[in-house]
Amino acid sequence: MLSSLISFYITAALQPLLPLPTNENIPIIEEASINIGKLDFLDLLSVSPIPIKKDGYISPVINAHSSVAIDNQTGEILFEKDLHTKRQIASITKLMTAIIILEENDLDSIVTVSPEVKYADGSEMFLHTGEQITVENLMYGLIINSANDAAVALAEFNAGSVEAFVEKMNKKALSLGLLDTHFQNPIGYDNSHNYSSAYDVAIMARYVYQKPFVKKAAAIKELEVTSVDNAYTHKLESTNELLDSYLNIKGLKTGHTDQAGLCLVAIAENENQNDIISVVLNSPARFTESKILIDWIFRAYIW
Repeated sequence: MLSSLISFYITAALQPLLPLPTNENIPIIEEASINIGKLDFLDLLSVSPIPIKKDGYISPVINAHSSVAIDNQTGEILFEKDLHTKRQIASITKLMTAIIILEENDLDSIVTVSPEVKYADGSEMFLHTGEQITVENLMYGLIINSANDAAVALAEFNAGSVEAFVEKMNKKALSLGLLDTHFQNPIGYDNSHNYSSAYDVAIMARYVYQKPFVKKAAAIKELEVTSVDNAYTHKLESTNELLDSYLNIKGLKTGHTDQAGLCLVAIAENENQNDIISVVLNSPARFTESKILIDWIFRAYIW
């Protein structure tokens, strides 16, 4: 079937430009095991490349408790290890926080930081009580710096309380089919009711990476943002050490807590612009193991 489609694409590409055929004249492509039926000519030419594994490539040893790699275009699983076990995911939780905000709030909206924000322990962008700052700048803090105070400020702004925001997070998880996932907070603090799986993290990452703001922010290593009146400046620095590696890493999100261990979901692109999503949860060396996995995928598969 694959060779038939490839031959069709090559033949079509070599033909002189002619009026596009009508649907009635488009041939039916059939094999014993599949019947695609009538296909629009342009639809055929826009089909995403399919990853195909080469012979002789043995899977790498990945010591993360759970891991998966998928093709970003087709969603096909390219590598898996314990991909459906429910685990703590630390700040990877913030990807769902980002989804809710980007789908429900304008980036130029202004947030007034409440006193509750200062109780967000851990990674911070050091917001000040009463400070006014745009949703956009808080989102930069959330994605680049993994700022816990930004997550709380955004949750309160969106839903009025963290608890109400978490309800939205869980509804969205269900709508995306994340069956191994449940949220208890917008930050990723260790909690028996805040968990996901390697597979669900990959699906969530694939969804959020479709959003232009995330594509832009996840690739930034350092940035300074300010409050609306420029009274406060916040220096942001990415927690993703792979952004300057030899691989073409486009983002996406780190995570680390006592119970989650070292976690990373990454977007990587090869020289032919085929991109994949890799996930390692509770890894002894999240950056090294992600590089090993990504490098193996790009050597073991052709598109």
